[in-house]
Amino acid sequence: MNSSDSIQITIITGMSGAGKTQAMHYFEDAGHFCVDNLPPALLPKFAQLCMDTQGKISQLAVVIDIRGGEFFHSLFQTLDTLKQLSIPYRILFLEASDEVLVRRFSETRRKHPLSTGGRISDDIDFERKKMAAIRSDATFIIDTSCINSRELYEEIRKVLETEVASKRLTVIVVSFGFKYGIPLDSDLVFDVRFLPNPFYIPELKESNGLDERVYNNVINSAGGAEFARRLKEFIEYLIPQFIHEPKSRVQIAIGCTGGRHRSVAFAEFLFRELKGEQLVVLRQHRDLESG
Repeated sequence: MNSSDSIQITIITGMSGAGKTQAMHYFEDAGHFCVDNLPPALLPKFAQLCMDTQGKISQLAVVIDIRGGEFFHSLFQTLDTLKQLSIPYRILFLEASDEVLVRRFSETRRKHPLSTGGRISDDIDFERKKMAAIRSDATFIIDTSCINSRELYEEIRKVLETEVASKRLTVIVVSFGFKYGIPLDSDLVFDVRFLPNPFYIPELKESNGLDERVYNNVINSAGGAEFARRLKEFIEYLIPQFIHEPKSRVQIAIGCTGGRHRSVAFAEFLFRELKGEQLVVLRQHRDLESG
């Protein structure tokens, strides 16, 4: 097989119940040739068949996940084969919190692929451990815990528009609550607990940082505007340094007490303000539905 730049493979994987099928539908709508639950060993041959179409099929999206059973274990060997054949690929990993996944399986009454008849939470924990290695190699990670279908489409649209290259940087901004722990895979962590908390304002208490009233209250609070300016300048200073390193992915975590008001507002602030041809900015609100 000859090296070719005329084909791009997106491998969609991740946790069961995190939205992989929905993601595949978005890729299909964008003109990709899609295959669900493809055994990894067949991927190089499938890519060759597409290359033989002389450009008629150049964008592929395949879902490869734990449903493949024993076949799934050959995924890393398949990725090594793609590298040897100079076939470009990127990995999109979808995940969600344990609580959200349990709720989704309960609502749909579907059986988990790894179910042994025990607790669904145990099946999810087992799957998360088995998926840890491929998650660490992912080009993009999307947490679907707190986003709806439209927001998932927007996140995937950015993936579709992104070329994986050393001169391009994916910035993932994550809001979180310190009482639930700091995200372990963060590159930068900022604490905004010093700002006034909208939780203590009766008309804002039950809302969150996605509400424009809360957002404006936080960003325009005493100290909020100045911190926003300094934070944006600092991140914009660091971005070229990360690209020059080179680094393809940076995760910025912003925390407050519960992860609902101040941290969410500032994650939204960076998501709105950080722009550039070399940037793909994604955001996740990890603890928005906690507590």
